[in-house]
Amino acid sequence: MPGIKLPKKERKLVHPLDPRLVFALAEAVLTRYKALVICAAGTGLRQGETFGLTLEHVHLLQRELRVEQQLVQIVGEPSFQPPKTESSRRRIPIPGVVVDALAAHIAEFGVGDHNLIFTDDEGHALRRNRFSAKVWRPAVAAADCPPGTVLHDLRHCYASLLIAGGQSVKAVQSRLGHASAVETLDTYSHIWPDSEDKTRSAIEAAFKETGFGLTEDFLRTESPA
Repeated sequence: MPGIKLPKKERKLVHPLDPRLVFALAEAVLTRYKALVICAAGTGLRQGETFGLTLEHVHLLQRELRVEQQLVQIVGEPSFQPPKTESSRRRIPIPGVVVDALAAHIAEFGVGDHNLIFTDDEGHALRRNRFSAKVWRPAVAAADCPPGTVLHDLRHCYASLLIAGGQSVKAVQSRLGHASAVETLDTYSHIWPDSEDKTRSAIEAAFKETGFGLTEDFLRTESPA
């Protein structure tokens, strides 16, 4: 009705997985998908970006990968589509653990249709529903993860580690391919370290450099007449 404002939908707070649970997932998942778990947690790729990762987009010697596409399902059939937004096209530096996992995976399983790195047992593109039912949910149960844990939670874990490591909002936004810093803050502001102690430390450090301090003489005052 005119003049009636609907209540604002509250955003559900993200609770990133503990890295130890990510390790447990990588150990619990079928061997063919171990590198997929490590890659998703170590790069922050979305599910479609992970499933759509091809050999030409991964540069192990340079330790980086490029996000140029995602794998989506249209009427149940896998299909390559552009990334979610233009800012989702990005380069991501990959840590050694991801380089090693991808190299071992490619050496053991090769690549599948369309040079896809992660495929099913027959080398075909992964289907979300089948992957979830046959691969992901059994691993979540075996690793004793919280009920309802999804692959996207690996992306949240990646973001939380960047934040804990002192990365700026703009850096986290860039790595995740968010359209704006506002989106990054809306999603993760509650896990950013509190700035109060940093504020105190910054001011105290600046005052100490000038020699200014609350000495006993400074604190000694006379009572007003």
